[in-house]
Amino acid sequence: MLADAESGITEGAPEMVSGWEAILQLGFAAKNAKTVLVEREHRGPLTVQRPFYPEGGVCHVYLLHPPGGIVAGDRLSISVCAATKSHALLTTPAAGKFYRSGGEQASQSVSLKIATDATLEWLPQETIVYEGARMTSSMVIELEQNAGFIAWEVLAFGRPAAGEAFNSGEAMLNWQLTRDGKLFYQERLRLDAKAFSARWGLNGESACGTLFASPTSAAHLEAVQQLIGEHPNRGVTRIDDMLICRAIDARADQLREFFQQVWQLIRTDIVQQAPCSPRIWAT
Repeated sequence: MLADAESGITEGAPEMVSGWEAILQLGFAAKNAKTVLVEREHRGPLTVQRPFYPEGGVCHVYLLHPPGGIVAGDRLSISVCAATKSHALLTTPAAGKFYRSGGEQASQSVSLKIATDATLEWLPQETIVYEGARMTSSMVIELEQNAGFIAWEVLAFGRPAAGEAFNSGEAMLNWQLTRDGKLFYQERLRLDAKAFSARWGLNGESACGTLFASPTSAAHLEAVQQLIGEHPNRGVTRIDDMLICRAIDARADQLREFFQQVWQLIRTDIVQQAPCSPRIWAT
């Protein structure tokens, strides 16, 4: 999910400004042995920093949402296209925030299109869903032949450090993956106060996350299984060559650290690049 830059909004405060509509369109192409951001169009409070190249030709981009959080009525739309032979990594400089709502939903939709022999990594920092927030998140990924793809989503419900759980609110999460125009995987998940506390849901743990990666092998599945060991709140499976890893945790930072370990295990084979963590993750 999209992260935000810090602003004057007080954490946990009721919505002060609502109804922002923001659209961001990005396009990447391979030129002269490196990936270039060839398209960047935005409307409203969504933008990106200038690209970074910490590992040669791979284009690292940080997504920014300057208002400081997403409130009731906000609608964010992000579209990313990676052309043939391009390789881009997108992340965020800070945690995202969905503030509590008086009833209206806030929404974020992300569309990722990855062409033949292209690679895209969608690795945002966690998103904090405040108690009382009502949000919808939609992720649509279109993969062409031999496309490389790694993506994760980490959600933190409430603010455990401040003694805040998630006794009200709702998060609607939708994932859809297609391959060569055909539906490959789809899921819909609704998380509310009941799911937060129930044993069949989050069992009171404040953070949950999902990681997708393709193409992967049986060896990748075994490596992640060994990393998980006997941990009761971690799991991984493989559908065809799509690796799907899920986890819940009492702390979002620990969950994201686990996903980073998975990413380090599988990245080299998927994208033909050794792991190179964005600098912003260390700040």
